[in-house]
Order: sequence, then structure tokens, then C-alpha cells
Amino acid sequence: MKYIIDLIEDVREQIGSDEAYILAAGLLKEDAEDSTKLIYAGEALLNAAVLDEEERQLVFKIDGSDERVTIGALIPPLLIGEMDVMMYGLSMDVNAQYQDMEIVGFGKNDAKKRYILFIKI
Repeated sequence: MKYIIDLIEDVREQIGSDEAYILAAGLLKEDAEDSTKLIYAGEALLNAAVLDEEERQLVFKIDGSDERVTIGALIPPLLIGEMDVMMYGLSMDVNAQYQDMEIVGFGKNDAKKRYILFIKI
């Protein structure tokens, strides 16, 4: 499981907290022939990020709206939060079928200015 602190550290290292980057979900699927390998299956832009204090999670959502989550909107409020918030888990709601998906890694696409949160389906 990845936590908010992991996200903040990776954003600093990978993109220098560049506020213009848009967050996206990177979809990974198991290779049908070799279950130890993952295949990149595309990406989708994230539409919302909600801090769920009851579940102690930061939940990213894809809802098909025109809203976009940027590093500039996401990171500053997290930095001023309580220290225990840094240990909230990260998850993603992709659609009605794929809820509470665990984020397994991070990446970036400098050409498109996207910061990618990888999930395994």
C-alpha cells in the first residue's frame, strides 16, 4: 500500500512539485501468459481527490467529468495537514466495478505533463 507521504516524496523527486502536472491513472493488467508480468493498458485523467478521514484514505476518482486534479491543487493542502494524515492510504475509484483500487506505484509523462498513479486491474 502507498501512503500520502510516499506520494509527496515521489512528487518532489520526480517532478519537483511542478504545479502544472495533471494526475492520471495508469492501468496495469496481468499478462495472460505470465502472471508475474504486468502490461500497461492505458491511462485516464483523474477528476477528483477526496480526503476520507473516516477511512483514513485519500481517494482519487474517475467520474468522466471535465474536472482535473493538478499537483498544484493537491499537494499544498496535504502539506499543511496534521502529521497523522501523512499516513493515510491511497486508493482509487475507477468506476462502479472497480472501487477502492490500491495504488501500486507512481510515474510521470514529462511530454504531456502528467503524474501517473498506477493501479493493477
